[in-house]
Amino acid sequence: MACGFSVGLAKNGLPGMGTPAVVALAMIMPAKESVGFLLPILIVGDVCALAYYRRHAVRSILVKLMPWAAAGIVGGYFLLGMVDDRALKITIGAIVIVLFAVDWFRERYKAEESVPTQWWFAAIIGILAGVTTTLANAAGPLIIIYFAAMRVTKEEFMGTGGWYFFLLNSLKVPFFVHRDMITTDSFLTGMTAIPAVVLGAVVGILVLRRIPQKGFAIFAKAVAVVLAVKLLVWP
Repeated sequence: MACGFSVGLAKNGLPGMGTPAVVALAMIMPAKESVGFLLPILIVGDVCALAYYRRHAVRSILVKLMPWAAAGIVGGYFLLGMVDDRALKITIGAIVIVLFAVDWFRERYKAEESVPTQWWFAAIIGILAGVTTTLANAAGPLIIIYFAAMRVTKEEFMGTGGWYFFLLNSLKVPFFVHRDMITTDSFLTGMTAIPAVVLGAVVGILVLRRIPQKGFAIFAKAVAVVLAVKLLVWP
């Protein structure tokens, strides 16, 4: 329920709040199963975001990113077959730490002002996002960097992100089913978190947007990094 609530927050007003759920689940169950278990919950969060922000999507950004992201998903699918549970837990921890380090650099040095906007940058971000979301459901920081470079508004960020991650996560479903990362039992168990996801979405839209978000973002990132370090040290 806590993971579902954080996903609802992340998808509907506070990007980054969902990452602790990614790392926490990897700590309490096998890594591959945790990634597959979370995917349907993420899709529910995406649907909640689309219900409110869908009209604000920037289609040109989606067209640039999606083909490359699809290629990244295929690459991530093959990588999943090459790593065991311990290696994947370490990989999840490393991905979270590296992406948050990149995000910190962006905020600290206003790096989005010098980020390129050409097609090749969209290709790099798209492929990396496809790989990282397949391995760890953790492509959010990469997309934050790209959207910031595109100078989208907050509403455009949520609408475009909603469509992007809905399409991305939906594409992952058959690959995860084939890897037995999503089973009937895991799906039915995960769906019990739907009320928490919806509650998180409502809170994100109606309440948290009206209060300072920086503190919540810092807290979420700090929790995620601490858990990620734990995965690296004691996977």
